[in-house]
Amino acid sequence: MRILDAHEVATAYELGWSTVTNGDLIRLAEQEGYELLITTDTNLRYQQNLENRNIAILVLTTTSWPRIRLVADRVATVIATMQDRSYQELEIP
Repeated sequence: MRILDAHEVATAYELGWSTVTNGDLIRLAEQEGYELLITTDTNLRYQQNLENRNIAILVLTTTSWPRIRLVADRVATVIATMQDRSYQELEIP
């Protein structure tokens, strides 16, 4: 099931970035021209200075794919409405 067909999607693992720390991951994604970073790290906003970033960040509150898949339409809607450089957390039951 691909919920983001209208977008180019890459995972940190696919890019060889799976061991990169959050701050460096955000910088790498920005340098590579990504417009949105989706993460499940709910502590990101407390661990990183997100003030001067150039990328939008969406935090999903679970790592469970079965739970994310149940709200896939909601995830896609949030992504479609996010502004540049914004930060949003999406509560997933």
